[in-house]
Amino acid sequence: MAAIVEANEIISTREFDFSREAIFKAWADPELLARWWGPNGFTSTFHEFDLRPGGVWRFVMHGPDGTDYPNLITFVEIVPSERIVLHHPGNHDFYVTAAFEDLDGRTGVTFRQRFTSAEELEAVKSICIEGNEQNFDRLHQLLAEMTDS
Repeated sequence: MAAIVEANEIISTREFDFSREAIFKAWADPELLARWWGPNGFTSTFHEFDLRPGGVWRFVMHGPDGTDYPNLITFVEIVPSERIVLHHPGNHDFYVTAAFEDLDGRTGVTFRQRFTSAEELEAVKSICIEGNEQNFDRLHQLLAEMTDS
């Protein structure tokens, strides 16, 4: 599905043929998350992952061109199989709410990326819209692999 841009927010949605529990696990298990997080061609090295309100997720995304992108995220809210809210402060300050909705055996995922200003959003909008879609594609691929094994 296409992303919607409203005010300071990018809203991306996707439906998956997997349970909310499986999708939440792919977000909550750092070994699984490292396999799909980031745009195509990126890998991640996790240094800290404490999935609880106030917990920290510290990692480096490695771009396909060899550029490293350090990230420090704080978890704001965790509701198992329903919602994860996180804050990415500093350069490109934004909040993400990932919500998981049961759709009669399928799961709807809504990824809301809210920036602290319209200028902040405009600076990264084109990269984030495409990157979020690639994240969903990579998540789908991981879930399919988990089901096949």
